[in-house]
Amino acid sequence: YAVQARRAGIEGALHMEVDVDPADIEAETGYVKALSHRKDSLLRGAIASCRPEEPGFAAYLERQRADPFIKGFRRVLHVMPDELSEGALFRENIKRLADTQLTFDLVVLPHQIPKAIALADLAPNVQFVLDHCGVPDIKGSSEHAWREHMAEIARRPNVVGKISGVVAYADTGSWTVETLRSYVEHTIECFGWDRVVWGSDWPVCTLGGGLSTWVAATHALLAGASIDERQKLLSGNAKRLWSL
Repeated sequence: YAVQARRAGIEGALHMEVDVDPADIEAETGYVKALSHRKDSLLRGAIASCRPEEPGFAAYLERQRADPFIKGFRRVLHVMPDELSEGALFRENIKRLADTQLTFDLVVLPHQIPKAIALADLAPNVQFVLDHCGVPDIKGSSEHAWREHMAEIARRPNVVGKISGVVAYADTGSWTVETLRSYVEHTIECFGWDRVVWGSDWPVCTLGGGLSTWVAATHALLAGASIDERQKLLSGNAKRLWSL
């Protein structure tokens, strides 16, 4: 990743958890932090995995928030039962993130976005990040519900949209920049330039052509944007959001 990222002009990165076995969650973060100490590392912090549905979350949060390398958390939801985020313990634990300066990434399918909205409303002092443009079904060209849900979740000021993942949700053998355009532009239009960040989604992006291809597609999609708008999406907003 580091070799490809430098060639593409990436100067810094946050590591996103990869849904390891629950027993290895803290080991994953420790390993990534150790990598960040290497000379010329691109790593500036980590979004750690978590299990808000479990009673040990409160103690886990206290341990992790003491480490400035940890910038936020993610619990993968799009491959889990829809009702997971509706549990009382899950919701109470999400509220614990209020005013910690730690973000919570939401990776949900389009039909689950209303559940993400419910979380954002339940915890208005928690900063959420909606991953992968809300995981649209680009290959299936199914936009209607996704477009409406994206507009609705973007009305929550405590949610930021992440421009990422879309090359993996398109037809990986035939997509072009124009295939992605309406999804990326709708996300930016909904959230505005001050509330969007960019992600590589590496190595998943290799399903749709690789990191350099996604970076090139991003710049093509941003050709009509101003220098200030591009700067916000590609680095400025992330620096502010995660205190980088």
